[in-house]
Amino acid sequence: MKSVLILGIGEFGGTIARRMSELNCDVLAVDTNEERINEIMPYVTSARIGDCSNREMLESFGVGNFDVCIVAVGGLFQTSLETTCTLKELGAEFVMARATNDVQMKFLKMVGADEVAYPEKQTAIRYATKYASDTILDFIQLDERYSIYEMKVPKNWYGKTLVQIDVRKKFNINIITMKRDGDVFIPMADTKMMPDDVAFVIGEIKDVFKCFKI
Repeated sequence: MKSVLILGIGEFGGTIARRMSELNCDVLAVDTNEERINEIMPYVTSARIGDCSNREMLESFGVGNFDVCIVAVGGLFQTSLETTCTLKELGAEFVMARATNDVQMKFLKMVGADEVAYPEKQTAIRYATKYASDTILDFIQLDERYSIYEMKVPKNWYGKTLVQIDVRKKFNINIITMKRDGDVFIPMADTKMMPDDVAFVIGEIKDVFKCFKI
């Protein structure tokens, strides 16, 4: 069970707190807003009202004992910056902070954030990619190069096996799973592609687009 400190329980922080609690994490939620704390309290291990940027309060939590510290405070960016910096100074093992633009991301990394979430940009990229073609059903970006794409199987694949289409050799992508009639399964070498099949492929966007003729 991972121990998690979440500072700021707005929409972003609150969603993370609920989900991590569902995943059996030990979650301490902190926010200056009493109403938010009362709302989140039934879903987390413990919740406190307090100033997330207060060094003495953070020190009293023993931040070095948490597996993950998440800075999700709203308002002035300086508060997020100071909180992230203080957490690292107090020995926090892993700090994830939220940014709303590229400049914020840069500064959060400069003061020690191990990871920076940029939900607005990440969501925009996801939907831009998803709606760029009717073939793309969804996509998850793994890093700057690789992503997982949920793709409709093209007609010229119908009736062919995984070996016959051989996308790994021809296009440098891999089919990791497939979905047929709502069921997800791992395809075998002799699995034949059927109409309405969905393939989950991993690769670089240029190779995926070339393979699916987008």
